[in-house]
Order: sequence, then C-alpha cells, then structure tokens
Amino acid sequence: MSRQVFCRKYQAEMEGLDFAPFPGPKGQEFFVNVSKQAWSEWLKHQTTLINEKRLNVFEPDAKKFLEEQREKFFSNDETLEKAEGLKPE
Repeated sequence: MSRQVFCRKYQAEMEGLDFAPFPGPKGQEFFVNVSKQAWSEWLKHQTTLINEKRLNVFEPDAKKFLEEQREKFFSNDETLEKAEGLKPE
C-alpha cells in the first residue's frame, strides 16, 4: 500500500512521494507534505520555466528564482510565473 500524505497543494489526502526529493530539512518537508502528483506537476512546470527562460540552474540567481517559484507553486500563489509560450488548454 502506498504512503498517504495531506498534500499542501491540493489540500487532500493523496499518495506521497517514495523518498525525499533532495537531502536536508526542505527535502524532508516536501516528503511529508507534498503528493507524488503535485511533485510530478512541479517538475514539469520547473522544466518549462528553465527552458523558456533559458535558466542556468548552476547560477545562484536562477536557483533562487526556482526556489521562489517552487514555494509559490505548492502554495497555489497566483503570482506564480507562467512561461510565455505556454497556452492554457
């Protein structure tokens, strides 16, 4: 049986991640509070942002931008950046 978490993005009990997405307290926080579905959706959105905005993920400013966007994504913040080329379905 899969592990269930109360997903902070969807505000519902959902299937949890199989492991922390990265080491440290922040990774553990996502492991405990984010669903597998929400994390998958974030990875797709993050990839779109990196490609559309041509971010170098090794640069501190790009890392900071992505961290801010990740928090906005999981908090359902309306100021979340959308890629310019992304068209709603």
